[in-house]
Amino acid sequence: MTDPAPECAALAERLRALRARTGLSLAALAERTPYSKSSWERYLNGRLPVPRQAVEALCERAGEPSGRLLALWELADAQWSGRARSAAPPPKEPEHDAGDDAARPRRHRRRLTLGAVTALAAAVAAAAAVSLPDRDSGRPAAPVSPALDPAPGCHGDGCDGRDPDGMACGLPGRADALGPPHRTGTGARVEIRYSTVCAAAWGRVWHARPGDTVEVTAPGARPRSVVVRTPADTRVYRFTPMIGGAPRTGLRLCFLPAGGTSRECYHPWQ
Repeated sequence: MTDPAPECAALAERLRALRARTGLSLAALAERTPYSKSSWERYLNGRLPVPRQAVEALCERAGEPSGRLLALWELADAQWSGRARSAAPPPKEPEHDAGDDAARPRRHRRRLTLGAVTALAAAVAAAAAVSLPDRDSGRPAAPVSPALDPAPGCHGDGCDGRDPDGMACGLPGRADALGPPHRTGTGARVEIRYSTVCAAAWGRVWHARPGDTVEVTAPGARPRSVVVRTPADTRVYRFTPMIGGAPRTGLRLCFLPAGGTSRECYHPWQ
């Protein structure tokens, strides 16, 4: 296997740092995005070209503005697709006399070395631009990796209205789908998730469109909903806030498509 181009290696390094910032294992990352664990492993190791949507999805999970990382992705994608090689001018042979043939190999090696250094410098500069702190948010340049398996942040009624990700209730092994996923009339997929550890439930939607709404309800509990607001939201799972302490059998999930008036509701036990 040949070494990846400097731009591709720099992108993989930045993606690994971003994944560490989320505190998510590869399995947890696969749980929260449309990409499998094995795909993420290859993306982060630089063994497989990374889709633009995967970069955006990881930025979404890490709370990182995607613009700078996508600029680095463009450089890497040019290498993967061959655009960078096709756009590069052919190397110009240096002028030499017949007696200069002995010096040609040394000059050739030097020219290749300078080219590699130039490419590496460009990649390092791009990576440095990605790691600059965000002026508006004040986020530090050096990410700190949280523990991969934090303790649940709530239980039962204490989870009501809380974020399942923020409370670490949705990590692998802590939550399961209640029944099979439901395919809506628009093609979106929805399901109810339940965490025994947190004794709480929430709704999840994917393959949705901007403007779609998902709501989870239970008897005696306040309904909780989430709206898919941006195109970036359509490339990741979106979760409702949790309903804490509700019995599983009373849970119901409803889907309201963007611009529509017809609700699609289902119980996981149906």
